[in-house]
Amino acid sequence: MTAHLISVIGNSPGVGKSTLCRALAEWLTGLGASVDHFEEPDILTRPAFRPVAEEFAGGAGSVRPATLVACTRAYVAESLREGRDHLVTDALLPFIPSLVAWGHSEDALVEVMDELARAVEPAVQVTVVYVHDDPGTALRRAVEREGDAWGDWYVAKLAGSPGTRAVHDLESAADHLRREEDLTRRLLARSPWRLLTVDAGALGAREAAAHARHRLAAADVPRLADHGSTRSPAS
Repeated sequence: MTAHLISVIGNSPGVGKSTLCRALAEWLTGLGASVDHFEEPDILTRPAFRPVAEEFAGGAGSVRPATLVACTRAYVAESLREGRDHLVTDALLPFIPSLVAWGHSEDALVEVMDELARAVEPAVQVTVVYVHDDPGTALRRAVEREGDAWGDWYVAKLAGSPGTRAVHDLESAADHLRREEDLTRRLLARSPWRLLTVDAGALGAREAAAHARHRLAAADVPRLADHGSTRSPAS
């Protein structure tokens, strides 16, 4: 049995990745597929990722890449045993923002990506849905939605991590996110995974979801044909 892991990631807070992830999970569920919607906070509560939660809470404030790889392998194996067709995950794979913040180099990230690819394939097909917008615009949107206290928290979180200590305000946070986007695109370009990009600056939430559904259906996603994929992707 094979499954399809759809990892929805974003280049910045405020781009709508969680909204899009939820919309894709609901769409696939509506087609009759067996779907696991892995929300971003689930990484601290799912049994397969218990070692991640324990390691992070152990005082280091970081998680070893080997732990992330092992837990991802365990999650995929668990999902296959449960007969899941689609794993729709919010910021789960490939963990680039966290690894950058924890101070890992690009060379180290290349090795982690290779390990992750070996951990999930060939049992799982992977599509990364990359939601992007100008980080400055997206951060302002996030602050408008969450409040100034959230902006202060986000800057402090980056400033307190080894790999992002240069961040001291929202402007420097946006600069960091732009560099991180360049790194992410380089890493994804050399990965074996399918990449689907969504321009959140040009599309609203409904349009972004329709665009992603259309692209996923057009790419002949496994099992969609068995679950009503002949319906209009925008329906």
